[in-house]
Amino acid sequence: MSRVHADQTDFSKGSVGRVILNQSLPLMAAQLIHLLYNIVDRIFIGHMPGDVGTIALTGVGLAFPLTTIIAAFTNLFSSGGAPLFAIARGEKNETKAELILNQVMMLLTVSSIIMTIFCYAFRRPILYLFGASDVSYPYANTYLKIYLVGTVFTMISTGMNSFINAQGYPRHGMITVASGAFINLVLDPIFIYIFHMGVAGAALATVISQAVSFLWVMWFFYSDITLYHFKAELWKPDGKLIREISTLGLTGFIMQGTNSLVQIVCNVTLRTWGGDLYVGVMTVINSVREVLSMPCQSITQGSQPVISYNYGARNYTRIRASIKFSTLLAGVYTLLAWTVVVLFPRQLMSIFTPDESLITTGARALSIYFFGFVFMTLQFAGQSTFTALRCVKRAVFFSLFRKVLIVVPLTILLPQMGFGVTGVYMAEPISNLVGGAVSFITMVLTVYRKLPQTDGEPAYF
Repeated sequence: MSRVHADQTDFSKGSVGRVILNQSLPLMAAQLIHLLYNIVDRIFIGHMPGDVGTIALTGVGLAFPLTTIIAAFTNLFSSGGAPLFAIARGEKNETKAELILNQVMMLLTVSSIIMTIFCYAFRRPILYLFGASDVSYPYANTYLKIYLVGTVFTMISTGMNSFINAQGYPRHGMITVASGAFINLVLDPIFIYIFHMGVAGAALATVISQAVSFLWVMWFFYSDITLYHFKAELWKPDGKLIREISTLGLTGFIMQGTNSLVQIVCNVTLRTWGGDLYVGVMTVINSVREVLSMPCQSITQGSQPVISYNYGARNYTRIRASIKFSTLLAGVYTLLAWTVVVLFPRQLMSIFTPDESLITTGARALSIYFFGFVFMTLQFAGQSTFTALRCVKRAVFFSLFRKVLIVVPLTILLPQMGFGVTGVYMAEPISNLVGGAVSFITMVLTVYRKLPQTDGEPAYF
């Protein structure tokens, strides 16, 4: 390993804040660009002429839970494998690190093929289960059946990008999504407006862009840049390692899976209490939430490989410093983001649609949904620390706690208690405060305070 390579990928050296920022900022840029895949689709679709744009936006929104489930299976293997990969690197066990890389690649390949076949075969009953009406179904179906063609590209490029970042190459990771997002941005208006393909054009542009990202990832792992490569002999399933990867990855899987569950419950409840207009409002709110929560998520995710690496190297001083720095930085950001929503709700809604009824209805809903957004920091900080330090049971529990035990019941119950559609939007801020506070306090008491005071000693949580 060259001196430059060693310095770049050794997270036990240099200022903790600088190391985390070096990881987080390119990751933040990458994730922001990645959002363009879907966000740009929604913007162009929402601005289609006449009433078509609003109902098409609603239809595409109905496909989100299924695309979120696909992301959940990606996270099952990538978020489980990447911390183990980083810990193995911290232990200087390069052989194990490469084995983990290849096992995850094998799992992503097999699961992506299965997901494509299953989702395509059952897309009609799935979409109606997710809240589709006879009016919105044609748009959802058109978008989804094309989007699913790119499932293999999406899962592999997104999943393996975590391993590019975990090696200390976040800029290369940024290129993974930047290249595809640029293609998507260019092709969307061409396919939707010039070729008059509508939602089919948006889906086709996304598939092509995903293929470009996939090709970049494949090039990286077959190049001389990385020390770790794809090797066919390492694809033979290792049962023990797969269980370890999947167990740790349950956190990421459940977080994405419960996001899908919440989207389904929200869509069904909103259609019952308000109709397709409110499902369209929720589509825009989900888009805004993805954009505004992404920097906070990037900061905590950027600290994960740093924490995992130093856990493997038993550098507990740097672990404590990493948790403090990332939590404070994420807290400042979420406070600023909340302020933006309070001041400019109509402007945020108008980015996605020119429909005045959608803007007026959505602006009020947006202000309610994002109330107390700063408390999301506590959830992200607690979850990322549990995952980075392999505290599997706590990571899994708090993935379930906020969404399944708080958001879903409140989404169903509050409308019936007299709040109507407003109750659906109220469930999120309540869960942010309760779920975030409990997760963070538990992390401080059971992990942070139990880190050894002396580096080099074994840690027990």
